[in-house]
Amino acid sequence: MAVLQMQRISICALKKNRKAILERLQELGAMEVDIRLEDDSGYTRMDVSNSRAVFERMSHTADQALEILQHYAPEKTGLLDSLAGKPLIDRALYDRAVKNQDNTIKLAQRIVRLDKKAAEQRANTQKLQNQMEALTPWMSLTVPVNYTGTRRTAVLIGTIAGAQTAETVYGILAKFAPGVDAVDVEILSADRDFTYLAVVCLRADAQAVEDALRAGGFARPAQAVNKVPSQYREDLQAELDSTEKEIGRLEKEIASLSGRRQDLRLVSDYYRMRADKYEVLGQLPQTANTFALSGYIPAVKAQAVANELSEKYGAAVELEDIPADEDAPVLLKNNRFAESGEGVLASFGLPGKGEIDPTAVMTVFYVFLFGLMLSDAAYGLLVSLVCGFALLKCPRMEANLRKSLQLFFWCGLSTLFWGIMFGGYFGDALSVISRTFFGKEITIPALWFVPLDEPMRMLIWAMFFGLIHLYTGLILKAYMSIKAGKVADAIFDVGFWLLLLTGLVLMLIPSSIFASMSQMTIVFPAPLNMLAKGMAIFGAAGILVMSGRDKKNNWPLRLALGAYDLYGITSWLSDVLSYSRLLALGLATGVIASVFNQIGSMFGGGIVGAVIFIIVFLIGHTFNIAINLLGAYVHTCRLQYVEFFGKFYEGGGRAFHPFRSNTKYADVKEEIRI
Repeated sequence: MAVLQMQRISICALKKNRKAILERLQELGAMEVDIRLEDDSGYTRMDVSNSRAVFERMSHTADQALEILQHYAPEKTGLLDSLAGKPLIDRALYDRAVKNQDNTIKLAQRIVRLDKKAAEQRANTQKLQNQMEALTPWMSLTVPVNYTGTRRTAVLIGTIAGAQTAETVYGILAKFAPGVDAVDVEILSADRDFTYLAVVCLRADAQAVEDALRAGGFARPAQAVNKVPSQYREDLQAELDSTEKEIGRLEKEIASLSGRRQDLRLVSDYYRMRADKYEVLGQLPQTANTFALSGYIPAVKAQAVANELSEKYGAAVELEDIPADEDAPVLLKNNRFAESGEGVLASFGLPGKGEIDPTAVMTVFYVFLFGLMLSDAAYGLLVSLVCGFALLKCPRMEANLRKSLQLFFWCGLSTLFWGIMFGGYFGDALSVISRTFFGKEITIPALWFVPLDEPMRMLIWAMFFGLIHLYTGLILKAYMSIKAGKVADAIFDVGFWLLLLTGLVLMLIPSSIFASMSQMTIVFPAPLNMLAKGMAIFGAAGILVMSGRDKKNNWPLRLALGAYDLYGITSWLSDVLSYSRLLALGLATGVIASVFNQIGSMFGGGIVGAVIFIIVFLIGHTFNIAINLLGAYVHTCRLQYVEFFGKFYEGGGRAFHPFRSNTKYADVKEEIRI
């Protein structure tokens, strides 16, 4: 477990080598750019905003084209494709794509234009369909909707609100135009909202008739064309058929370009990297012939990078240790097992100044406690097999996802171990299946004990494991104090607490309270009992006197602070009780599994019973493993964050973000030597 030491690297080189140096640093991905100059009055900075915007727009266009191709010609993907990570391609293939970048961008723009045309045609299709639907009530009309009549007669075509009959329309005319007699009303169609009609009258009476109809809610059509509705519908249908044919042609043309996906992806990544490079380029202090660059780099790589830049590009490179007051980024370095817990640590916070990397110790406890909470051998085996298969099948998996699957792989093995110790295999599935379908009960005995049969014993062991976890946190706190040269803090802030807690535990074990809980009577020899009391008293006295030691000459305040610190023993009690969740989660897994087994066996041992049992078994145990995996993950994290880290760890470090090739679709295969 280690927090890699960082150094500050400062580079000064000729301006003509600027591009090559930046590309090499981006390729190496070992340096975080953080430019600091004591005096930059003699330098200028380039305005690269326009160039960067162009590169970002080009990358976005290629991404947009890829999304369009995925819509029209979806790629077939397998179950593990989402885990596979970015493919690794040859440098020659990438160089060819970059060389042909202009044509590829034109292709992307063409795809975007074709999709836009297709979208416009689809919008036109919807418009035509709406127009055809609007014509439906007028289909019995034999004249255009905007027809107004002859020289002597007038035709009023429109709608009246509500479902009306010819009689009600005549009634409206009689009420509001009693002097008009020569009127003919024809109901074309009606629905719940409107009645569509045509009214014929003498042209001399047209205004009076229209006024009367409007008094009854009459309105002319909003859009009226100079065509008979049936003929107009045929014209619209022909236009709709032509539009749909054009949409099909456009979609087929777009789909025919799906073979260029790889070029689009590589060009998108190329412009994305150029945008990142230009972002750094805009920060560089420059003169007419030189430029400067500085930042952070892991000490293990610093000298090799400095040598390469000096030898290959003639750059002046200076390495220096980071001052104690400077906020350096944090980069962790752990072995294969420990790195699987880095995501859990990062969720809480990376190590702050002066703190150690607790990942290795935390991961051991995480895996240990996770297995105790799930504690079913079959569940653990399934989790490990699934995670192991995914890790082997997808070696280029994204780093954080790979670490998470590695963690669950180890947690699965821990669950398998504890399941064997406690005799849990899909709960009591073996005994239920053998009893129900074979008439003879077969069981695999637990190597240790069955928590469902002895819950108090499990509770005691859970608290014992919790004490070990908490003690480890205190010991790490002492280690950090000694490492920082604060030996007195290690003795007074940790040593006295260890004495007090150990003394209290040794006093509890032979007590009647412990005997009633554990169903065991333990008797210590008198010297050991005296030693336990002495440890507790000495530890308590030390905490009382030394906790407020910075208040040297103010003894009342010093003792008050010590008493307040000593009151913290109550939090220790709650911390230890928190580990009862190991019992609760373990019992929940076993009980729920057993319940589903019993439900499945309720239909007997025949063929029908076997089918029902299999269905209930699969559904029930899938639910159980899912819900208890989540529960074990959450509660194990809580034990690390609250109980364990609360004893020694604060976090707050800033992650190391190197200047690197942040590609989206593929990584380029190349030899990197530093």
